[in-house]
Amino acid sequence: MSSLYRTEAGAQLIARRYREFLRFWPQPNRQFHVPTRYGETFVVSCGEDGAPPLLLLHGAGSNSAMWIADAPAWSARFKLYAVDVIGEPGFSAESRPPLKSDAFALWLDDVLQGLEIDRFSLIGISLGGWLALDYATRRPARVDRLVIIVPAGIGRQRWSLLFKVLPLLLLGDWGRKKALRIVIGPAPANNSGDIHPSYRDFMALVQQHFRPRMERLPVFADAALRQLGMPVLAILGGKDVILDSAETRQRLQRHTPHAEIRYLAEQGHGVFGERAAILQFLSKA
Repeated sequence: MSSLYRTEAGAQLIARRYREFLRFWPQPNRQFHVPTRYGETFVVSCGEDGAPPLLLLHGAGSNSAMWIADAPAWSARFKLYAVDVIGEPGFSAESRPPLKSDAFALWLDDVLQGLEIDRFSLIGISLGGWLALDYATRRPARVDRLVIIVPAGIGRQRWSLLFKVLPLLLLGDWGRKKALRIVIGPAPANNSGDIHPSYRDFMALVQQHFRPRMERLPVFADAALRQLGMPVLAILGGKDVILDSAETRQRLQRHTPHAEIRYLAEQGHGVFGERAAILQFLSKA
């Protein structure tokens, strides 16, 4: 049995549901693997060949299905590469190298080599935001523009959330969905930024069968944040129950003063529906 999943049946169920999402990817696309030193990495690519490359890194306990709603807008201007992060419930290798190392930067080096990409723009959300920051601070010359959505690694993690969520996970499907609502946080008043119910159900399914990474995410030093010389857009949820978004904003203002910050005071960790603002930022001359 895979160490990433509680049961083999659960792993197969997640994979089957993920394939269903990928079959309905809204643009013509390629789905393929590239080799890396940590194993095969799954990529979904869409958009015109020759367009500026844009790499997408999803959050923990997720996969590239989370970008389906964003792909039509972004692929009109960019060549998209949605990458399944290794060690997460997608179709990439189950490797989990240590975060307190350059391992994930080396992994992305290998991915980019396989995609034949030199310079590119980068979007990451949550854990994907941490990975994007890690790469951009280590390889700043390769990143044209950086978008980090509720990124880990700047503000403190709120470990007190575990005491509220863990008991709910013992209460079956109802409890898991309740825990997910707490983690994601409130949707915008007009609901335009909420996730689709089918993807919300998929996230609850992953929560039921997947063993999440328990390693504490390292916090970037002030000097590392000062390495971010490229244009940066940070999108933060003021009611984030996982990360201290106020501290994230303060540290970026102090050490990356050129960064644009969208502080969504009424949203939580689940920030969705920002595709137009992101496209506008990425498209600036």
